[in-house]
Amino acid sequence: MRKIFQLAAIVFLVTTLTAGCGSGNKTDLKSRKVPKKGKVYDKAYGDSYVVGSIGDISGLIPHITSDSSSSQIAGYIYSGLIKYDKNYQIVGELAKSWEVSKDGLKITFHLREDVRWHDGAPFTAEDVEFTYKFMIDPETPTAYASDFLIVDTFKVIDKYTCEVTYKEPFAPALISWGLGIIPKHLLDGKTLETTTLKTQPVGTGPYTFKEWKVGERVILEANENYFEGKPYIKKIIYRIIPDRATMFLELKSGAIDDMNLEPDQYMKQTNDQLFKDYFKKYKYLGNGYTYLGFNLKKEKFKDKRVRQAINYAIDRETIIDGVLYGLGKPSTGPYK
Repeated sequence: MRKIFQLAAIVFLVTTLTAGCGSGNKTDLKSRKVPKKGKVYDKAYGDSYVVGSIGDISGLIPHITSDSSSSQIAGYIYSGLIKYDKNYQIVGELAKSWEVSKDGLKITFHLREDVRWHDGAPFTAEDVEFTYKFMIDPETPTAYASDFLIVDTFKVIDKYTCEVTYKEPFAPALISWGLGIIPKHLLDGKTLETTTLKTQPVGTGPYTFKEWKVGERVILEANENYFEGKPYIKKIIYRIIPDRATMFLELKSGAIDDMNLEPDQYMKQTNDQLFKDYFKKYKYLGNGYTYLGFNLKKEKFKDKRVRQAINYAIDRETIIDGVLYGLGKPSTGPYK
């Protein structure tokens, strides 16, 4: 991969428009009551949050999918041992605590004892071990095996303790266990062809799976027994709308609450008072980027000077200013 990124990339700024929760029913925004500015509302359970998604999900077992839509849905259904908090600090999720040995080779996880799968079965260290074995199984078609193939040994110490030992220090070892844990009692002895989890997932996360209508929507419902407390929002509805112009019309009609905007939508179509009254607009550096890769088996690209010449010839600033309306940043590689 280092050889491919000879050409600097462009990182997109993610632009999002979000409103308060709604039912997903179309109503003209002008007929809605404008929220009072600065008013603090009491917390209440209920309602739905409707998200516009440009693409459908490819599956509901997160370890064998790689698209962003599937990952977002899986994040609500499944839990990892640890996770990032809003400040990008590593905190426990299914693990209540952990210790890392002085040599950095061993992590001992102490698991929560109050977690249950969505079907009511208890979560234990055996589920973590099963997930690890699933990830290193050569029959598992996953793109995420590398972090687990370098594990030297995995041991279940007791029902709520497990120990992972590495052959050599591995900097992302801890955060790699943010991977969603899958249920042993539902997958053991099954294959990916025979399991029902592909279409009826069972996790430990804050939302349970309700419905997936291919090409139309995915519906999740609040997990009332979630170990960190019942979510306030009753339903999360992902509506698949393949065209962003159509999605924007749905947003304006009140049929969805949240969408990512195209640069022209962000810069030109969302600045009137109507949008300012009903929506909050956000802009932040995205994880996606666009790059030009070279086939190094081609003779003409083997000479580094040719690749450098193409790199220098591309006016990235003009692309950012003219195509992205300034909503982008030049990048010299795949990392921000």
